[in-house]
Amino acid sequence: MRIDELPSIRHLPLFCNMTTENFEALMRGAYSQSFPAGMQLVEQGAPADFLFIVVEGAVEMYAGWGKRESTMGVIRPVGCFILAACIKDAPYLMSARTLQPSKIVMLPAPDLRAVFRRDTEFAVSVINELAGAFRTVIRHAKGLKLRDARQRIAAYLLEQSRYADNANSFVLQVEKRLIASYLGMTPENLSRGLRQLEAEGVRVKGMEVTVVDRDRLTEFAAPNVLLDGPDPEGSDGICLPPPSAIHAS
Repeated sequence: MRIDELPSIRHLPLFCNMTTENFEALMRGAYSQSFPAGMQLVEQGAPADFLFIVVEGAVEMYAGWGKRESTMGVIRPVGCFILAACIKDAPYLMSARTLQPSKIVMLPAPDLRAVFRRDTEFAVSVINELAGAFRTVIRHAKGLKLRDARQRIAAYLLEQSRYADNANSFVLQVEKRLIASYLGMTPENLSRGLRQLEAEGVRVKGMEVTVVDRDRLTEFAAPNVLLDGPDPEGSDGICLPPPSAIHAS
């Protein structure tokens, strides 16, 4: 792997507190590779041989059962997956494929476990990362079970607005089909729900979202920290990437 890729990896919360000696030892066994869009990186059920770090591009995490598939999240730079399977030395529970041309750094899972056992600060960072991911999954599951489709869409749009510093206008960063899958609905139901939400104070044109009446949308979605977060300081786990705000000129 290239030496210029190390600083961005070193600054990840997972690696920033470990000793220099252990970080350098871990990186010696790592290598980077470029992949085209649509490349399968991981198959669910396969042994966890590597921790993957997305340096460039985007990777979709998804799961399948029978003839059905569901998007679990999208990883953008600089982010890693799949930590839990690597630490536990267990099969991957999710599959992964590139959404666009991507550069991926791969760390051998045995090296990761060896450093985990000898570097206390790294072990604490791993635990914090996994705890954040666990809480994200629980919140997402609660949203799927406790909200109807329109409420899930409204809550997601409010969350995206929060990520964009509470901007009233922002641009979604992933395709709507992935958003629909992540929210547990078909693309057709998502489109229908977005149209219906115009009455609740939000307008969507293409990938651009405009919150027309924040109070009305908030009343409809009824966001709650136990359901929507965020936690102070910590990993967001596997989720969809935040939007980019639209600033008035």
